[in-house]
Amino acid sequence: MTSPDTEMPSSAEPATAVVLPTAAALEALDDATRAIAGVLDVERVLQLIVDRVRSLVGAEYAALGIVHPGAEYLERFITSGLSRADRDAIGQLPRGHGILGLLIRGGRPLRIPDIAVDARRSGFPPNHPPMHSFLGVPVSIRGRPMGNFYLTDKVHAAEFSEADQRLVEMFALHAGIAIDNARLHGQVQRLAVVAERARIGRDLHDGIIQAIYGVGLSLEDMPELIADDPEEAAARVDRAIESLNLVIRDIRNFIFGLRPELMETAGLVEGLAALVDESRINTMIDHELSTEGVDGMELAADRRTQVFQIAREALSNIARHSGASRATVRLERDGDEVVLTVSDNGVGFEPGAPRGSGHRGLINIATRVDDLDGEMFLDSEIGAGSRLVVRVPIPLPDEEEPAPYAVRDDTLA
Repeated sequence: MTSPDTEMPSSAEPATAVVLPTAAALEALDDATRAIAGVLDVERVLQLIVDRVRSLVGAEYAALGIVHPGAEYLERFITSGLSRADRDAIGQLPRGHGILGLLIRGGRPLRIPDIAVDARRSGFPPNHPPMHSFLGVPVSIRGRPMGNFYLTDKVHAAEFSEADQRLVEMFALHAGIAIDNARLHGQVQRLAVVAERARIGRDLHDGIIQAIYGVGLSLEDMPELIADDPEEAAARVDRAIESLNLVIRDIRNFIFGLRPELMETAGLVEGLAALVDESRINTMIDHELSTEGVDGMELAADRRTQVFQIAREALSNIARHSGASRATVRLERDGDEVVLTVSDNGVGFEPGAPRGSGHRGLINIATRVDDLDGEMFLDSEIGAGSRLVVRVPIPLPDEEEPAPYAVRDDTLA
């Protein structure tokens, strides 16, 4: 080897043929790329990649250095071949000086017969194992540099070969794709968590918190009231107990509504029947359910869950605010729509009148209807009960939503 790294030959030197990996090496490459292809956890895929690249070319030690975006230093350093005790003894991760920095700044593969005597080295920290032969290969994601492979101490050979370098370069392409997929999966998962938190925030809305807070306020002066007016104190305690029972019922209904497997394995009719039974048990309201001619399976599981939650919210509102003795839930199909109707014979209200912070039920329902691209109609007046109608379109087969992790190409530019 005329040069310690892989520079192009000068005009005075004859060009040499490109050395390609053997069939056995390519088979090992295929095995390594298959092993990392389906891993969607970032931490796991990073470690698996380092372990695989080390065994791929028979290196004693391997590392993947992640370069800080827009800077020339390493922010992470994942190793293979070192025990946890060895890593802890070395101390802080390398910052990218010396030969590691050459690879970061140069962005080209680098092969060195012995880094222990190379003039460009910056030296090893205390407790670092001795290392000699070296192979470094950049790793990029969608054309942008992400980091580098660092491999040292070729097993059963004095140094790494050109075929080793080609093999690691090919593996680096697959590693970049695997890391990118894992990162995208993590982003999707985080977005899903944020959306789920928002959904739960709508479900477990301020009404429950406000109710508990109100009970606390009503009991603050209880010691004085017991002494001054025992009858009023007893009546207030009774009212507090009644209020807390209502809160407990709402929480039970909320927990009941968090059971997604109900909509995954059953039709909407079964879900509504269970919901009506639950509401009937927790209230003194007589419930009627009508689902003739429809089973709810016309809708995808996530849309069935949304309709189920709308019905749950509507029945909760009836129990809390209507004073009704009777509630009716009707599910039917009207052409290319599923129609949910929830009505009661309670005291009614003025739909346009302002409501306090504890009355977010209708807002939550409207938000869900918007998510479903549906329509919502509310009919109520004082003394005449209320009637909520929600119309949900049934998507055509070619209108179904893409797979959860599908990403448009133009989002990756």
